[in-house]
This record gives sequence, C-alpha cells and structure tokens, in this order.
Amino acid sequence: MARLLSGIQPSGEMHVGNWLGAIRNWVALQERYEAFYCVVDLHAMTVPYDPPLLRERTRDLAAVLLACGIDPDRSALFVQSHVPEHAELAWVLQCLTPMGDLSRMTQFKDKSAQHQNNVNAGLFTYPVLQAADILLYKAEAVPVGEDQVQHIELTREIARRFNARFGTTFPEPQEVLAKTARIRGLDGQAKMSKSLNNHIPLLAPPERIADLLRPAFTDPARLRRSDPGHPEVCNIFTLHQGFTPAEEVARVDRECRAAGIGCVECKRLLARTMADALAPIRERYAALSADHVDGVLAEGAARAREVARATMAEVRERVGVLAARPSPSARGTP
Repeated sequence: MARLLSGIQPSGEMHVGNWLGAIRNWVALQERYEAFYCVVDLHAMTVPYDPPLLRERTRDLAAVLLACGIDPDRSALFVQSHVPEHAELAWVLQCLTPMGDLSRMTQFKDKSAQHQNNVNAGLFTYPVLQAADILLYKAEAVPVGEDQVQHIELTREIARRFNARFGTTFPEPQEVLAKTARIRGLDGQAKMSKSLNNHIPLLAPPERIADLLRPAFTDPARLRRSDPGHPEVCNIFTLHQGFTPAEEVARVDRECRAAGIGCVECKRLLARTMADALAPIRERYAALSADHVDGVLAEGAARAREVARATMAEVRERVGVLAARPSPSARGTP
C-alpha cells in the first residue's frame, strides 16, 4: 500500500470539528494506506505553553485517537519527539529552504499576529519541520485541511530541491482533502477552534452538548419561527450532516425550508444525535489506561524509527555527512 503521514498538535481538548474534519478521515484512510499518525508535540512548542500540561495533553490526545478508531495493528501511532530523526531532517531541509518561501506562509502571518510577543524562529521554520515529518517516511499522501494545502505545496518544492541537488530521494506528497464541509464554530463565523472558545468538546457529555448548542448561531436570515430557513448557510445544519442519519437530515432540510421546524427543535435534535454518535468514543476513552496508551505509543515509535533511520541513513550519505563508526573501545583495543 502507499504510505500516508499526518499529525495533530496536542494543543488542548479535541472538538467535533477535529473529528469531522480530520480524525474520522484518518480512521477511514488506515484501510487503504500504510498509515503513520503522530502527535506533533514539537510543533506545539512554537507558541507559549506549560511543560507539564504539554506532556499531559500529548498522552491524552493519543488516547482520544485510539478511542476514535485509530487501530495500532494497522497504523503506527507515535509521538513526534520520540523519533529524533524528525528534528535532524528538519535541519537538513532548513539549509535548503529560502527564507522568502517561509515568509509567504499565511499561517506564519496569522500566528505572528496572534502571538506578537513570541514571534520565534521555530514559528518561522514550522513548515520545514512539517515537511520533514512527511518526507522522513517518504509519504505519498497527507490528509490535511484546506488551510494546510500551502504547506504541502512547500513540502513538494523542498522535495524537488533536495532531489535536484542530491539525487532522487523523496516522492512529492499529495494532499488528501476531507470531503466534509468547513466546520464553523458555535458563533457561526470563524472556524471551530479551542482558542476562540467556540467549540464543542469531542468528549462532552450529552447535557453539555445540549447546553453549548442552545445559544449557537443559526440561519442569519431567519428572524422569526415562521420565516423559511436556508439550511445551506446554517452551521447547525452542517453539523446535522456530520451526526444525524441521512433520512433525518433530509427531513430537517425539507421542514426548515417550509418553516415546519424551528431552530430550537433543530438544535435539540442535533444534541441528541451528536451525543448518540459520540457515545462510543466517550466509552472507549474512559476504558483506556495510561499504561496501555504509553505501550501503544512505544510500539508506534519503534515502527516509525525503523523507517526514519533508513531514510536518514540515505540522506546523510547523499548530503555528505561523515558516517559514525564504533569507537576503538567499543571494538576492543588491539
């Protein structure tokens, strides 16, 4: 099978937007690819963070991914920092990447605006580390959201530059975009995000889901219960498409347009179907122990290192790094 790589930052609790836009797709893709999924803790260090909390969130995110259906028998699930070749290859690739290319990255501009007191070098070179994550495994496919397509384009350019200078080494990876519509937050405007506090936690119990949906923004043109709705612009309807059975989605669409169902009833239905759909994830998450999660991550890192070491051996040979040899004491002094 073709190889696939994707990563996700341990930046806080996962929300339904993460599930619909990425994780659900990861679960499906592991049937078709040799999949490597990593918790990218090094990327999380580009913005201010609390060290103990980063450690806790890294294990917790791995547990969530397992609860969502990532199968360690089919996919390598590991922590980025547990495979030191990620950082080593990133340095090699940084030496090939013009600063002008990095300065055009829209995510750098956005993050710099959000963290004006911490515009660090890691934030600037973040896309090169992301390229190293992908190229280290010679991944041919990378599931990403639309906001990451620019980074995949840069990764292809870096691969071309390396191959042209040192000989063909890396394939040019292609993005795999999820077919899910853009998931907006409860404000109905921005993308669902933990930092904007407009999200529904993936592990939220039914009563919290209902409480969060109650004030959520709906159809801006529907001012009264008797007004016909426009499901195509309503974020609540978009969420219905992710969690509600197809026949119920069709009914909601039909009755909303005919003013036969109100926003309050529509939200109540979504709260029920969302809670039901997420119940198995909550149950599996609750049953996971820290020891089990750590064991899965150790096995995943071992599988990842096997590939990473082979790639880096090839890279070191091509770029002219002197190979390390055993010391005389290790061989035995004649």
